[in-house]
Amino acid sequence: MAESKSLSFRALGATEINLSLLGFGAAPIGNLYQPLNDIQAQAAVTSALNAGIRYFDTAPHYGFGLSEQRLGAALKQSAEPVVISSKVGRVLVPTSSTASVRHGFADAPPLEPVFDYSYDGVMRSFEESLKRLQVEQIDVLLAHDLGPLTHGADHPEKFREFMDGGYIAMTKLKADGLVKAIGLGANEWQICDAALKHGDFDGFLLAGRYTLLEQAPCEHFLPLCARRKASVILGGPFNSGILATGVKAALSGQNNQPLYYNYEPAPVAVVDRVARLEAVCDEFSIPLAAAALQFPAAHPQICSVLAGLANSEQVERAVTLINSEIPAEFWDELRERELLHPAAPVPMPN
Repeated sequence: MAESKSLSFRALGATEINLSLLGFGAAPIGNLYQPLNDIQAQAAVTSALNAGIRYFDTAPHYGFGLSEQRLGAALKQSAEPVVISSKVGRVLVPTSSTASVRHGFADAPPLEPVFDYSYDGVMRSFEESLKRLQVEQIDVLLAHDLGPLTHGADHPEKFREFMDGGYIAMTKLKADGLVKAIGLGANEWQICDAALKHGDFDGFLLAGRYTLLEQAPCEHFLPLCARRKASVILGGPFNSGILATGVKAALSGQNNQPLYYNYEPAPVAVVDRVARLEAVCDEFSIPLAAAALQFPAAHPQICSVLAGLANSEQVERAVTLINSEIPAEFWDELRERELLHPAAPVPMPN
C-alpha cells in the first residue's frame, strides 16, 4: 500500500527543515471571508495533526493576528514536532474601524495592517508573532507581498526598503538562530526571481502561480531555484477556488455561485480553460480538485503544497484529494490537448 502523501516530507532548500508535502494554510482560521470560533479553529488544526500534516503557514495579516494566535494555542496543546512559517512586512496598529469585514477577514481584532519592510518594522513584526504563536523561534520567515501586483508604482521603493532594511533584519534573525530559513511569500514569481539577484534565500511561498492553469515558472524561475538551492512552497493550488469547484455547474445553471480566479471574477479565457480541464477529468472520473492539488507537487523544486483549511471536513477532503489515484494516461491526455506546459513534470501513479 502506498504511503499517504500527507505523511511524506521534502526538504526546504539546503536547510535541514522538512515540510509535509501537504501543508496547512492558516488564513481561514483567521476568519478569512467568514467567522470561526476558537473551538472550530482548534478542531481544524487537530485534524491536520492527526492526518500527518506537520507544516503550518500563517501571517500577522491573517485576521490581524487572529490566525497566529489560534494556531499557537492549538499547537501548544500538541506534542507533535511541526514546522511553522510566518511573515513580516506588515505591522499591526490600532484602528477605530467597526466594519465587520476588513481586507477579507470577518470579525477580526481592531487592528490595521500597515506595510513596513524596514529593519525595525520587520523586527517588531517578528517579536509580536513570537508572542502570538507562543514560541521562541519561527522555522521559516517570509517577507509578505512584495511585488508590483500589490504595490503598483510604489513597488521599487518598497523593494529598496526591504533589501536595505528588512532583508538585513531577516539575515540577522537567521544568524542568531531565531529563524531557520528565510524567503518571500508572494503572488508573483517575478519578484522572487528578482530577489535572488539581490540576496540569498532558502525558499519562497508562491501563491497561485504554478498550477493547472499557470506553468510559466517551469521555464526559468524553478530551474533558477534549483541552481540556487532554493525550494518553493506552492500556495493557492486552486487559483482562488475555480480549480476546486470547476465551472460545469455554473455554466449549466445548476448554481449561481461566482467563479473566482486570483481573488476576482474569473475571465472568460480562464473559465474556458477550466472547462477543458474538467472535461478530461470527467473522462477519467477524477475530481478536478485532486488533479489541481497533486500537479504542483510533481515538480522537484516544490517542497510543499498549501491548502487553506477552515475545519475538520476540509482537512479530511484535502487528504483524500492528495492521495487520490490518478493514472499516467490522464496527464498524457492533458499534455496531448496542450493543457500542460511541455516542460512541466507530472505526478507518478501511486
